[in-house]
Amino acid sequence: MKFYNKLASVVVLCIMGASCQKYLDVVPNNVGTLDYAFSNRNEAENYLYGCFNAYQSINRDVENNVGFVTSSEVVYPLGLDDNPFNQIKSPGFKLIRGGVQNTSDPVINYWNGSNGGQPLYIALRRCNIMLENINKPYDLKEPEKKRWIAETKFLKAFYHYYLIKLYGPITLAKENRAIDGPIEATKVKRATVDESFAYVTQLLEEAIPDLPVIIGNRLLELGRPTKAMGMALKAEVLTTAASPLFNGNPDYVDFKDKDGRSLFSATADPQKWSLAAKACKEAIDEFLAQGGDLYNRIPIDKVSNVSDELKQVLKLQAVITEKWDQNPELIISSQYDFPYQGFSFPKLNQESVSLGNEHPSNWAVPLSTTELFYTKNGVPINEDKSGVFDYSGRNTTRPGDADNKHYIKEGYETAKANFNREPRFYAALGFDGGIWFGNDKINESDAYYVQGRGRFALAGPKSQYATNVTGYWPKKLVHYMSIMNQNASFTSFKLPVARLAGLYLLYAEALNEEGAASKADILSWVDKVRTRAGLVGVATAWQQYSNKPGKPDTKEGRREIIHQERRIELCFEGQSGWDLRRWKELQGVLSRPLQGWNVNEDAPANYYRPVTIAVPTFGLKDYLWPIKNEEVVKNENLTQTIFW
Repeated sequence: MKFYNKLASVVVLCIMGASCQKYLDVVPNNVGTLDYAFSNRNEAENYLYGCFNAYQSINRDVENNVGFVTSSEVVYPLGLDDNPFNQIKSPGFKLIRGGVQNTSDPVINYWNGSNGGQPLYIALRRCNIMLENINKPYDLKEPEKKRWIAETKFLKAFYHYYLIKLYGPITLAKENRAIDGPIEATKVKRATVDESFAYVTQLLEEAIPDLPVIIGNRLLELGRPTKAMGMALKAEVLTTAASPLFNGNPDYVDFKDKDGRSLFSATADPQKWSLAAKACKEAIDEFLAQGGDLYNRIPIDKVSNVSDELKQVLKLQAVITEKWDQNPELIISSQYDFPYQGFSFPKLNQESVSLGNEHPSNWAVPLSTTELFYTKNGVPINEDKSGVFDYSGRNTTRPGDADNKHYIKEGYETAKANFNREPRFYAALGFDGGIWFGNDKINESDAYYVQGRGRFALAGPKSQYATNVTGYWPKKLVHYMSIMNQNASFTSFKLPVARLAGLYLLYAEALNEEGAASKADILSWVDKVRTRAGLVGVATAWQQYSNKPGKPDTKEGRREIIHQERRIELCFEGQSGWDLRRWKELQGVLSRPLQGWNVNEDAPANYYRPVTIAVPTFGLKDYLWPIKNEEVVKNENLTQTIFW
């Protein structure tokens, strides 16, 4: 696509060195450089592409996405920093293990741009330069100018919002400050968290009317902001602002600036949930009006004879891996291909074993994440009273049988925990004994199954590097048409950033917290997602199958259901870590050791013994990021993040 080809050219220039710095980091008093950069429409368009650079990197680099690496959904082995094949240079996966984050050189530092983080204040400076100079190109027509202004404001809102999610109250880059002005003018304070969210909302409300309703030239411009994208981002912003971490958080009552002004409100404002609910509904209506819908197409490429059960699994996988221009559910997507399929793909045959160095299959899913997924009755595994799931005996084994043959190899001994689970469990997870359709097979009768027990198993540990330390793989992050035989050939896809199912669940959450809607109305939005997942509605499932049948009848019970539904539906998409933060639930999730199977053992009885593979360290201070001490020293008006 033209837009991203040009953007890629800007990125290449950055890699080449100083010449890119002169091009992108233009200073306001460099009149000659600015005049050239905005001398005509084409040059100005190139500058606009530079404003998108950090946006693209954030949506592409999941290893630097705090919502991905701190969610406990994926665990990466320790001690691999010096491995020559290690593509993950960021220390982000170490964060939940503790002892990594600091104020001298923060990990994933988006304030300054280091240790995996993008320099978002530089990105904001570029956006401001764009807005300051938008009237200079002589041949830029008014409709396009309005669109570019709106796109730049969308980016400014996105960058400010990302900083708020990490740092809480931030300094607002409303306009650039002259570098030849008084030094005191550069020493800005943090705005309050409410002022920070209000500014982001203002930017989006200014941008949305002038963003295109649809992308007319999908070949050249797909991925640029649309009205629905702006409205979906606004909905998420307002929901985050209403959430417990930011809305009257008593833990931050002493978070004040140097003048003693409180940066967090002492009391929660319930009206924020009403604003969030309204924004969610408006975003849903706009997206549906433009042809958006939940993805429900069963893949047919390289598929021949498969059962209805497997078709459902493939459909749920395709929600993530479908081509972005053919997926009606995608609202916002990364514009770069997801690069880590080889980390998520178990070895299925002897030919693929030799690929361990380049494609190590070592992104491991802890047992706690696998246990989020419901039973086939659509209720939590510790609540199902029907007898289909043996909760107390889930870590013991049984052989695959005819009733589960579409998910588990018949006759293969595997954990009871893998039986009688909802379709999303089998679409999201690969496990010892689990059917793995694809890898150049087109008939279900020929499908591979994972063999993961012990070092001699195909998918078992092969080296310190090529080892999945829990025995579960994030299958959701692998396209079913990708191949690892003697060579690897990955069918590309782009990881969603926002999609309709997530927006439905966000709306259900806001309605529930607002408290004005009926139970039926609230749950109807959850049920839309569950129906696509092959499950009955919430009220029916809990009434018929749960030992807590009254759970959906209370606000607190519905909250628990909605939170679990979001963690299941959006698992491995870089969302759960952010959700758990704004809900103030991440500390509880990371208070327990992360466990997996005893992967070096061959015998089922020994393999299926939970062992601790990581002991998370997450305290109250870890909800918000520290600012580099150097910044606080240089700017005496800047307050360090509370508890740091």
